[in-house]
Amino acid sequence: MSRFSCYHFSIITFLSFVLVVFLHGVTAATFTFVNKCDYTVWPGILANPGSPTLESTGFELRNGGSRSFQAPTGWAGRFWGRTGCSFDDSGHGSCTTGDCDSGEIECNGAGATPPATLAEFTLGSGSQDFYDVSLVDGYNLPMIVEGNGGSGECATTGCMTDLNKKCPSELKFDGGDACKSACDAFGNPEYCCSGAYSSPTACKPSIYSEVFKSACPKSYSYAFDDATSTFTCTGADYTITFCPNSPSLKSSKDPAAESTGESGPDTDSVQAAALASQWLANLATADSTRTQLYSPAQFGFSVIIFLFL
Repeated sequence: MSRFSCYHFSIITFLSFVLVVFLHGVTAATFTFVNKCDYTVWPGILANPGSPTLESTGFELRNGGSRSFQAPTGWAGRFWGRTGCSFDDSGHGSCTTGDCDSGEIECNGAGATPPATLAEFTLGSGSQDFYDVSLVDGYNLPMIVEGNGGSGECATTGCMTDLNKKCPSELKFDGGDACKSACDAFGNPEYCCSGAYSSPTACKPSIYSEVFKSACPKSYSYAFDDATSTFTCTGADYTITFCPNSPSLKSSKDPAAESTGESGPDTDSVQAAALASQWLANLATADSTRTQLYSPAQFGFSVIIFLFL
């Protein structure tokens, strides 16, 4: 091979390497959905305006199944689970709870019809991610969010309680398959934090939001429930689990127990032991394994070094 050919080959190899690193670097986080329910769940995905659509906007997740998606840096959006769905061979149909009214398995840019348990994310661009589980639009199934491999508090959040069993009769949806929010059920401004009640000082917890908060203390129970309901983590991947039957021992750094809504010393002691183990396991967890953006400055520096060589 001639000297020119070797030089040409080296340039192509170098540029190919840089391209691979650059394309890989735009991945901010991996979201993994896990279904521990004893029935099939159809997760829905909605990207916020300005955020790109992920690989899917809705899919089937059978009992015991999992599926992962990669999201770019700065991505923001929400996830939820649809239940009681019926789709034909062409993928057309509807769901009993959480339906996005697209008439298809894919939600195609449509959000969840309340009531639905929501997981909401805003991924940072080299900074903190913000995430929460919200019952502001009501509740349809248990869900938790766990951060894996991140730095910071990275607490597990969500609702492990079957709130449908505790739902006040006036909030029950479709015979008890889900639980409405007071806003959705009654439409009053004081429940919706709207109109004269559209500020944190004016809109306070209601007797109905307190039911949600008591059962699920780490979840949003009404619009201004920020202080105890928003969580942060830097450089993590996230697992969204439907119907979690016990706390995961993977990644939460929060030693506080998540209320399950169940009573009795046996349940409490089991949860406390599991969460203590979870906290200890995280002392050895490394910082983020997710890749960061390969910046233009880094690219330029690499090219300069290469040319000098």
